[in-house]
Amino acid sequence: MIEYHNPEGVRSTPAMPYNLSLSLGASSEATLGLLANGFPDSVNFLDAVESALLSRCPRLAIKRFDKGNASIVAPTELVAELVNSCDGLIAAYGH
Repeated sequence: MIEYHNPEGVRSTPAMPYNLSLSLGASSEATLGLLANGFPDSVNFLDAVESALLSRCPRLAIKRFDKGNASIVAPTELVAELVNSCDGLIAAYGH
């Protein structure tokens, strides 16, 4: 007989769903930040993401950011700039 083990474990607190969204339709006017984390090719990957997004959402404004060092958390000043200047954010890593 085969037994399967579920590695998820038991939650001590229930999951709390959240409803965050950013409309990215063709007529949307939003500012989206793209944050590279400093790993090799994270910037190149976000180049492709930006291209794909703009081909589908031409009115989308893109702001690019680069943390520069994958081994650190994003500096407070960078996080503040992201929060104050973007409606949404895509963070990416390379390799």
